[in-house]
Amino acid sequence: MGENSGYKHYIAGLVSGVSMVIVGHPFDTVKVKLQKHNTQANGFKYRSGLHCTTRILKTEGVRGLYRGATPSFLGMAVESSILFGIYSQTKQALQGGDLTRKPEPHIIIPSAAFAGSIISFVLCPSELVKCRMQIQGPDSVVPSSRKYSSPLNCAIETVKTEGVTGLFRGGVTTLLRESIGNAVFFSTYEYLRHSMHSQLKGSSLDHTMIDIGVGIVSGGLSGIAFWSAVLPLDVAKTIIQTTPDNNLTKNPFKMLKLIYRRSGLRGCYAGLGPTASRAFPANAAAIVTFEAASKVLGIRRD
Repeated sequence: MGENSGYKHYIAGLVSGVSMVIVGHPFDTVKVKLQKHNTQANGFKYRSGLHCTTRILKTEGVRGLYRGATPSFLGMAVESSILFGIYSQTKQALQGGDLTRKPEPHIIIPSAAFAGSIISFVLCPSELVKCRMQIQGPDSVVPSSRKYSSPLNCAIETVKTEGVTGLFRGGVTTLLRESIGNAVFFSTYEYLRHSMHSQLKGSSLDHTMIDIGVGIVSGGLSGIAFWSAVLPLDVAKTIIQTTPDNNLTKNPFKMLKLIYRRSGLRGCYAGLGPTASRAFPANAAAIVTFEAASKVLGIRRD
């Protein structure tokens, strides 16, 4: 990873986060709307991710797909910077400076879980605002009194009605999702990256094209692995963060039990279509951007 280059990992991670939002936010908007409305006992339901996307485009245009993007850009930029920075530095410390070692679970998993747990404190408030903005729109079942004019207005109103702690509603669920999900993500990424580079070593193909190809495949598949592991927790988080009822349980496992009673297993995986569709391109873009930025910044990659 290169000594004395710690701050560079944070810069590369920040650029990576911005590219992820540009590619993935429209998919995320559809996912959040499906998670909110298709797990209700009654009310409007979308037939599929495509139906939801069509409704958004018809009623709000492309802008509707980027509803809540401002906190997402800010949150993901900071989150991705911290995630890659802490993961890289923790991994380097556990490796003891040996950059030639193959991927090892006892190094990757704790490094990724630790980084994931730290970024959950950044993600929780930004995602709460993002989700509350995303569920709005002509198809929303949220009462008009709960409509927000902007992300800042949403944050202010949340603090007014719920206090500062209201911004951290769903914090435990976010921490579980990020620590577990990133352990899965980085384990998949490191092993795929190492395996593919080992197989392509000595290839006559252009090195830049190899790096891009490996980044696309390893990043995309790692993103799918992340969401396959933690989507039910994400569904629980969305409901906890967007439901006005303060008496509703904040326990993710009790929430999943409630969702299962209402909507079955399908409800626990609400938004699976757009999530899977988003996971590959968004995470492929993030990894390719991270590795390109690392190369420009002169970070040594093991």
